[in-house]
Amino acid sequence: MGAAFAPIAARRDFYEQVVFADIDEARARNVVERFGSNGRFAAARVDAADPAEVARAALAHGCDAILNAADPRFVPGIFQGAFDAGATYVDMAMSLSQPHPDAPYELVGKKLGDDQFAVAKQWEDRGLLALVGCGVEPGFSDVAARYASDHLFSSIDQIGVRDGANLDVAGHAFAPTFSIWTTIEECLNPPVIWEKDRGWFTTAPFSEPETFRFPEGIGDVECVNVEHEEVMLIPRWIDARRVTFKYGLGDVFIAVLETLHTLGLDSKEQVDVRGVRVSPRDVVASVLPDPALLGSEMTGKTCAGTWVTGTGHDGNPREVYIYHVVDTEETWANDHTQAVTWQTAINPVVALELVANGTWSGSGVLGPEAFDAVPFLDLLIDYGAPWGIEERTP
Repeated sequence: MGAAFAPIAARRDFYEQVVFADIDEARARNVVERFGSNGRFAAARVDAADPAEVARAALAHGCDAILNAADPRFVPGIFQGAFDAGATYVDMAMSLSQPHPDAPYELVGKKLGDDQFAVAKQWEDRGLLALVGCGVEPGFSDVAARYASDHLFSSIDQIGVRDGANLDVAGHAFAPTFSIWTTIEECLNPPVIWEKDRGWFTTAPFSEPETFRFPEGIGDVECVNVEHEEVMLIPRWIDARRVTFKYGLGDVFIAVLETLHTLGLDSKEQVDVRGVRVSPRDVVASVLPDPALLGSEMTGKTCAGTWVTGTGHDGNPREVYIYHVVDTEETWANDHTQAVTWQTAINPVVALELVANGTWSGSGVLGPEAFDAVPFLDLLIDYGAPWGIEERTP
């Protein structure tokens, strides 16, 4: 994700310096060498699991903001490190959930982001901003929900984030286009749904399949319930009757995930393998292709968006899909980054620019829907990444 962030940020001038940090400093230096922008990019070694290291690096380089571009296992260390350094914090995935111990497919346990919202008062008291869930989903999808609430509807019935693609990776029988570690986490955990008269509750993985029509030639894709941050974020700021997240995984992908679960290969807990302690999920991630390197073999488009139904300002039923589509051949040709990572990375660049120029400001732990959507959507167009709205028949 840091490598996807780099070429986009290199074209902007709202910052003085960006430090790319990794536990393997050579990886960070590689990003700087590939995309370095007139000395404004630097590299550092940081163990993201250690808040003290994160804070020391931020203070040493004078960082005003920290973007967490790591997978959600590292939210605690980076989140706390940013707080200790007195820096603005931005992430694209929130702290991990834990299923309910007795009724995992009915009741919520610890939700995504609960650990972060639990300390929101501390961030408020220090006047610090933690902008959580600001990638594409969550991120753009939350901004779209806020835009619909402010400008398109007088009342909202349903907000459904819908994600689908027609991406193809040549030469691979199975090649996830995003982190398989994170994909396993969100797809095999109990999906969360929010309803106004019920609050948050869960269902079984891959429940409530529906066929959703995606724009710009992607077409019909079967989508299923998946655990995702939007369902935890949107109801905190937007009035709606129901909020869901559904993802177009496909039968093959679902079958692979179910097999991994059956065999215990989705486990995060370390096991002994001939005297070596390893996590089965880490092994799976290690043997699959690195999604960041698949761009030259990938074709097709990916779409992230927010489907909203309710009553328009004219008093009539209204249904819209607010979306963002990216073509992977274009992102690979322009930035040497495949579409899924590029689409995720552009949104925190936009958000950081809005924070830097004072358009978005605040303190505490806030989601993207806590802010005015229009400046974000306008800036996305300025970045050359236009969004769209489809009016649909209610």
